[in-house]
Amino acid sequence: MDLTIHTSFLPHVDPDASLAFYRDILGFEIRNDVGFGGMRWITVGPAGRPGTSIVLQPPAADPGVTEDERRTIAEMMAKGTYAVITLATADLDGTFDRLQAGGAEVVQEPTEQPYGIRDCAFRDPAGNLIRINEVR
Repeated sequence: MDLTIHTSFLPHVDPDASLAFYRDILGFEIRNDVGFGGMRWITVGPAGRPGTSIVLQPPAADPGVTEDERRTIAEMMAKGTYAVITLATADLDGTFDRLQAGGAEVVQEPTEQPYGIRDCAFRDPAGNLIRINEVR
């Protein structure tokens, strides 16, 4: 079996703030920006890697989500406990410095973890946890 991750989904609450984070701070390219009913779905991804994307989606877009569930999702997003994505880089310190200088909310500075990786963590404007692993 030959599988890859093609697209992952993260919620957003402010499309312009999300664009500023993913495009301007992380350096991702915008692949698609679709609006419908006052909501926006924004597809971003690393430049030069068209096979990997993140779709930033409005968390309330699913018609099967109840109002109680929407409130729970909003509360979890505000606490930063709803969604996580892990990225990777060969230059963790340089990436950390660039993100911090760009104003990203630091959750954890570069740290050697007891389980064998070195990583750091940030939050995006919606509260999603962005972990970045160092590729060795």
